[in-house]
Amino acid sequence: MRAADLELRDLLELEPRGGCLSLGGQRALLLEGVALGLLRTELIRLLGMAGARGVLTRLGYAQGWGSARALRTALPWDDESEWRRAGGRLCTLVGIAGSEAPSGEGAQAAGPFGESVWRSSHEAEQHLLHQGPADEPVCWMLAGFASGYLSYCLGRDICCVEERCRGKGDAVCTLVGRPREEWGAEVAAQLSPFEAKQELDDALARTTRELERGERDLRSPMPQAALDAPAPDAAGLVAKSDAIQRLLELARRVAKVESTVLITGECGVGKERIARLIHAESPRALGPFIAINCGAVPEGLLESELFGHVKGAFTGATQDRAGLFEAASGGTLLLDEIGEVSAAMQMKLLRTLQEHEVRRVGENESRRVDVRVLAATNRDLVAEVQAARFRQDLYYRLHVVQLRVPPLRERRDDILALARTFLQDAAKRMGSSVTGLTPLAANQLLRYGWPGNVRELQNVLEQAVVLSKGRRIDVGDLPAEVLLAVPLAHATGDVRPLDDVERDYILGVLRMNHGNRAQTAEQLEIGVATLYRKLKQYEASVGKA
Repeated sequence: MRAADLELRDLLELEPRGGCLSLGGQRALLLEGVALGLLRTELIRLLGMAGARGVLTRLGYAQGWGSARALRTALPWDDESEWRRAGGRLCTLVGIAGSEAPSGEGAQAAGPFGESVWRSSHEAEQHLLHQGPADEPVCWMLAGFASGYLSYCLGRDICCVEERCRGKGDAVCTLVGRPREEWGAEVAAQLSPFEAKQELDDALARTTRELERGERDLRSPMPQAALDAPAPDAAGLVAKSDAIQRLLELARRVAKVESTVLITGECGVGKERIARLIHAESPRALGPFIAINCGAVPEGLLESELFGHVKGAFTGATQDRAGLFEAASGGTLLLDEIGEVSAAMQMKLLRTLQEHEVRRVGENESRRVDVRVLAATNRDLVAEVQAARFRQDLYYRLHVVQLRVPPLRERRDDILALARTFLQDAAKRMGSSVTGLTPLAANQLLRYGWPGNVRELQNVLEQAVVLSKGRRIDVGDLPAEVLLAVPLAHATGDVRPLDDVERDYILGVLRMNHGNRAQTAEQLEIGVATLYRKLKQYEASVGKA
């Protein structure tokens, strides 16, 4: 998982009977923002600015330290850098402040806290409300949170200093994180709350050890949480990846003209959805949109379906019937799987596209048609032309504009967005109480290659909703082929160590068998003792991490 994929309800878990809220597996509380602002005011009144700064900075430090630990063990990160970046994402999700993209060398080394811009800081807002403009930075908890989070992540003493702050009149808040020894005397006031930090670190370390000891026997795969489905755009499409966003932008531009469009892509990628978008964004939007799968209609009937027939043209033709070209007049006709039509039908389609007229079967008179034609195929039409299976002149007539819909494996950012949408739709349709995915299940969806593309993903989510026994889909609810998937080097750009691939595969089989080690060992064709030894090694490596 990447930091950008993290959503608040990936971490939130609410006890069904209420009273116990967990964030990343740790007990959490929801506090009203104004109440925290009043607490801040009381601390300043009782302790002065320096004293209040010390208390709130160390409070933020403890929260950041605990959050880093919780996120490290709760979610399967792609790499360490994504875990570090998740701190900024978490601050945004819980409402502390809105983080923007980092910049500078420090950002590259330490993630979003290296040098980052923050907007809508809750602390700055409350300080201005209760105290008015300050002479120095006032986002004390935010600086403490960043310092604690990075100190845990990097295993060294990191102090984050606020250089600009909305609480003192700046447009935004800016944090810069560096190792403590690299800071000079000019920021001594902001570093003063960390003077007693060694005692805080020791206390946090003791607490961490106690929590780990208590969790060792009760370790669950991950906190389960409901995931909100992303809102679709105006056309009802869900697209987060750059590739699909570029495709949709091009499709909307093409929609404004009358050119014939060839939509290519593997089965199940959503070619018809793109065709519907082009129709909806075109001047023909008020006209009909008709789609026909040319490969699903027998060759003997396809001509009648497309061009229509007159009474008595063939056995069973008991009355005149308009074809789809006439039915789509004033609108759009999608010829899906155009690569499947016969050579004879290709010639008739070519004439129709060139002359804008059709002749019904059994009739001598041609009829004018006003229809925009879109074509879609999963075949490589260039190869089909070279093999003399597809007419070259028809190919060029269709290929005025070509839109290629990339397969799902090439747009990883869309997988979870689509999965959440399909889950929500399936649960609503079936009256199910399933509300989301566990992070482990979400991560497993990201590992799979999706040869069936979006259609396969939709079917997998529907099946999982049917099989799920809880309120959230877990890895055990996924089909075996998805459950056993491991990340491919060509999909991520990285080559994973063989030991990691073996570990993920063994643990996947174990989850599929619901923890039955004997059955797992039998399926893997290894001894039970070997399986126990490997699981012991994996448990030890998790403990060290």
